[in-house]
Amino acid sequence: MLTRRHLGAAAAALAAFAALPALADYPERPITLIVPWGAGGGTDATGRMIASLLEKELGQPVNVVNRTGGSGVVGHSAIATAEPDGYTIGTVTVEIGMMHWAGLTDLTWEAYTPIALYNYDAAGVQVRADSEWNTVSDMLEGIKANPGAHKASGTGQGGIWHLSIAGMLNTAGIAPDAAPWVPSQGAAPGLQELVAGGVDIVTCSVVEAAALIEAGKVKSLAVMDDERLGAFPDVPTLKEAAGVDWKMSAWRGIAAPAGIPDDAREKLTAAMETVYNSAEFQDFMKGRGFGLVWAPGDEFGQWMADSNVALGEVMAAVGLAK
Repeated sequence: MLTRRHLGAAAAALAAFAALPALADYPERPITLIVPWGAGGGTDATGRMIASLLEKELGQPVNVVNRTGGSGVVGHSAIATAEPDGYTIGTVTVEIGMMHWAGLTDLTWEAYTPIALYNYDAAGVQVRADSEWNTVSDMLEGIKANPGAHKASGTGQGGIWHLSIAGMLNTAGIAPDAAPWVPSQGAAPGLQELVAGGVDIVTCSVVEAAALIEAGKVKSLAVMDDERLGAFPDVPTLKEAAGVDWKMSAWRGIAAPAGIPDDAREKLTAAMETVYNSAEFQDFMKGRGFGLVWAPGDEFGQWMADSNVALGEVMAAVGLAK
């Protein structure tokens, strides 16, 4: 039988419960999006567009921070080692499947919560507009005739664009190091070094070189893919231009540290899907020639796992794996 004392205690408990603050839905504060490469490159451009669109979906500011260095290790490490609370995410790139094979870090794709894959771009071969080479065959002959005389750049040592030229040379029957690699913090600084005359070749996506191509400072000799790019139909494939059957591409996706709460993961993936399908994002990507591909959550995780194995095999073949 309930007494007044019992009823009073129950009422006090209910009052205390009602006074507790309601648990806020994620996200309740600003989010940081880390970009592991320098400002001005393709990863930075797409990361900033995603951040601006995610703000609208999540209702919180999404602040972009560039963390460069170590051939991508610094930024990727910053994403992986952040507090796994959903408030730090980042743009992870194909290099996460390469850096550990090159002996630069112990990090692998397993250090992340995959949110979504959104981009896939083939490597292109860029030279200065006034270069003596007008075709990629001319370039390959020049490298073969004078090994060590022509420098290349576009990313850090052992990065995807380094692997692109090493694999191309190896497939063409030329030593992979015949064009010495000059490390850079991404495509943008590599292209600036090309224009300045510090290097002779930059391997990066054609879209990353588009502004300099349009300005008449750079020309693209080939793309390392099965087909010509829709946005750059005048650039031949490597196989068309030189008979070299070598393909290499970069990809970009959004990830968080491993172990973030399920509600944060689900909300981030859903928000990314809305962003990806938005007219604003589609127009931005297509207008600049970025390749589009969608793989949410676990599908992106499987993509990273498969990429990790394939890249390790290729790096071993061209002598870049430790």
